[in-house]
Amino acid sequence: MLSKRVTLADVARKAGLSVSAASMILNGRPDTRLSQDAHDRVHAAAAELGYRPNVAARGLKTDKTHTFAFVSDVVATTRFASGLIKGALTAAEAAGHVMMVLETGGDPKRETEAIGAALDRQVDGIVFATMRARELFLPEIRIETPVVMLNATNARFPHAVLPDEYGGGRAAVHVLTDAGFRDGIALLGQSDAKEKGLFRSATVAQRVAGIRDTMAELGLDFVSETSVWLWEPDEGYQATRRLLRQKTRPKAIVAMNDRLAFGAYQAASEAGVRIPEDLSIVSFDNDELAAYLRPGLTTVALPHEAMGSRAVELILQPEPAGETLIPMPVIARDSVRPTAD
Repeated sequence: MLSKRVTLADVARKAGLSVSAASMILNGRPDTRLSQDAHDRVHAAAAELGYRPNVAARGLKTDKTHTFAFVSDVVATTRFASGLIKGALTAAEAAGHVMMVLETGGDPKRETEAIGAALDRQVDGIVFATMRARELFLPEIRIETPVVMLNATNARFPHAVLPDEYGGGRAAVHVLTDAGFRDGIALLGQSDAKEKGLFRSATVAQRVAGIRDTMAELGLDFVSETSVWLWEPDEGYQATRRLLRQKTRPKAIVAMNDRLAFGAYQAASEAGVRIPEDLSIVSFDNDELAAYLRPGLTTVALPHEAMGSRAVELILQPEPAGETLIPMPVIARDSVRPTAD
């Protein structure tokens, strides 16, 4: 059987004080004019009895539940984007809030149920997150609670936290040009479908724009561009095999994500092409496996933890509506080598 919940009255009775006096002490009210002995007795009684404040009752009085909802498609159950929820949880905990995590799998029915569950519990704010940055179509439910989109956009809720993909694209090109590359650079994975199609990413087009604009500013052209729809290792492997069979091999590759780069590593190894001595590679995302390649893969990281943290901060301290872009840091490893040219 479950034991009866310990109440404030129980604590006051054990401490030999009134309920109002015990309440002032436990709530940290200044200038209570109660003795140190009274404070000690109340805290000792609360600890001995295992007293926990009734958050629901307090929420009725203050109109705050100190609870947030984190509603996502598959963020919580997917390794790749788990940093989003880790950052949000850490920021919520630091602010003294509890985070409800609700996973929908992208199912509209489950999204409706998740939103309803959050609103029924009178959460102080909702973070809607997606594993891959995209426009998120939400059910037509009236939501007056503060909302921040995380790694996603939505026309109804203009507060959004996204990675600065344009800056990330620029950074990737500068990794190579700072190493001395002026020609022989190949682009692996550019895809019109991902940039402009029905299921387009909210940020991929910005990544490509940053790459292209920087190349143009520097007066450089790609030696080749290989379009790839699926950004997976096998597609990177097949595409790089074709690149390395060309009469003039590329000197460096900008891969649109790490998984394509994983395949490029395999193709290079089979062709007897050394990384980075014969071929330098830079990519995006900072997949946890990137550090375990040999040599380690230089990549422009998706700042998921910083994004999750910023989303919670925007609920706590709202700013003017719009997109908040989080810088993408370069994680320098050993897949890029200064050119001898």
